Amino acid sequence: MSEQQQPTFSIEKIFVKDLSLEVPNAPQIFLDNQPPEIQIQLQTQAADIGDGYYETVLTVTVTAKHEEKTYFLVEAGQAGIFQIRNIPAEDMDPLLSIACPNILFPYARETVSDAVSRAGFPPVLLAPVNFEAMYQQRLMAQQQEQGPHEVPIQ
Repeated sequence: MSEQQQPTFSIEKIFVKDLSLEVPNAPQIFLDNQPPEIQIQLQTQAADIGDGYYETVLTVTVTAKHEEKTYFLVEAGQAGIFQIRNIPAEDMDPLLSIACPNILFPYARETVSDAVSRAGFPPVLLAPVNFEAMYQQRLMAQQQEQGPHEVPIQ
């Protein structure tokens, strides 16, 4: 009898994969006293990089504008390499789309806040994100795109 392999989930590495900061209207923008409107976009991607290792990238894009004038634009790709073994196939997508981004989010929050501060603006504090709800919305959108399934009548 062979023993069943134990499930493995471990963080191997967390790193900033991509970081971009633009302050297109500097230095004049620092003389403007109007509070900007902050827009935040999140995106996740996951890839099998071989031998039980997976990379998840959480990309956070923050844009600060007042009317048509951009104060700043920051995009941070916070990545992690995770070792995942002996996990059922049906559990992999939720693990990579919910658990891994939840681990990466505090690091992405710090990266964005630090970049915005270094650009001369007050730090942007990102509110917590429900990655499970985002995952469920994505699944619902995919199901709607596929349309209703027709069952042949016999």
